[in-house]
Amino acid sequence: MTVKEPSAAPPGEGRPEGRRGASPRRRPVGRPGAGTLTAFIAPGLLLFLLFVLLPVAFAAYVAFFRWNGLGGPPTDFIGFDNFRNLLGDDVFMGDMWRLTLLVAMSIGIQLPIAFGLAMLLHQRFPGRTVFRLLFFVPYVLTEAVTAVLFGLIFSPRRGFADSMLQSIGVETQVGWLSDRSIVLFVIFGILTWKFFGFHMILYLAGRQNIPEELYEAAAIDGAGGAQMFRNITLPLMGPTVRITIFLSVIGTVQLFDLVFVLTGGGPFHASETLAITMYDQGFGRNQIGYASALSIAMFVISLVFALFYQRYVLKRDLQGSLTTAGGGRS
Repeated sequence: MTVKEPSAAPPGEGRPEGRRGASPRRRPVGRPGAGTLTAFIAPGLLLFLLFVLLPVAFAAYVAFFRWNGLGGPPTDFIGFDNFRNLLGDDVFMGDMWRLTLLVAMSIGIQLPIAFGLAMLLHQRFPGRTVFRLLFFVPYVLTEAVTAVLFGLIFSPRRGFADSMLQSIGVETQVGWLSDRSIVLFVIFGILTWKFFGFHMILYLAGRQNIPEELYEAAAIDGAGGAQMFRNITLPLMGPTVRITIFLSVIGTVQLFDLVFVLTGGGPFHASETLAITMYDQGFGRNQIGYASALSIAMFVISLVFALFYQRYVLKRDLQGSLTTAGGGRS
C-alpha cells in the first residue's frame, strides 16, 4: 500500500490566523543602567557634598586655627585650644545648662500637653476638625513671625500681656523678656505654643493607626478606660512618642531663629542658645575659629545623641517584629 504524502499547503493556509487586531507584545522593562542611575543621583549627591559635607569638613579644619575670616586662609594653628576654651567658657556652659532645661521641660510639659490634646481630639464631638486646625495653625507660622508677634504681646510699653494683668487689677509691669529669672520660661511657653500642634498631629496619626478591634475586645473582657489606656494605647503609641522625643531634642539643640529675633540671647545671656553663641562669636566678634569649634561641638552633641537614641531607644521600632523561619521567635 502506498502512502500518499500530504501536499504542501499554500501559503497562508493551515496556519493560525495572523495576529491582526491583537495588541503588540510589550517589551520587558529592564533595570535602569548605570548612566540613568547616575543622572538621577548625581544632582542630589552634588548638593549634599557642596552644602553639607564640605562645610562640615571646612568647619572642622578651621576649628584648629585662630582666624577672623579675613586676610586669606587660616595660618595660625593652635591645635585643640578652641575646644579647651569651650569647656572654660561660662557662656558655653550656660548654654548647655539652658539646653538641658529646655529639653527637660519639652519632654515633661510640652509633649504631655500635645499627647493629652491628641487623645481628646481623637474622640468624636462637634467641631473636632476646627479644633485640630486651630491647634495646628501656630506651627505653620515661621519662627521669625512668631517672635515678632510675641515681642508685641510682651512689649513693656502697654503690651497685651501687661494690659491683661492690669485689667484684673495687677498694676505691676512684668519684665517678660528683660527679667533674667523668667525670660527662659517665657521663651519655653512660646515654643510650646508654636510646636505642640506638630506633635499633636503626630500623636493623632499614631492613635488612628491602633485598630479599634483591640478596644472592642478589651471592652468585652471587662476592661475600663484607664486599663485600655495603660495596656493598649500607651504601648502601641510608644514608637510615636519616641520619635517626638527625638525631634524635640534635636530641634532644641538647633534653636536659633525665634530666640534671636525675640531677645537676641539676652538679657546678659539669660536666653542664649548654642546657635546664638556660635553666631555671635563668628559674625559679631569675628572669631571664626572659635565659632567653628562651637559648631563642631553642636554637631557632635547631635550625632552622639542620635546614635545613642537609635541604638538603645529606637532599636525595636527600626527592627520591627522579625520572626525567624521556623523558630517562632521575634
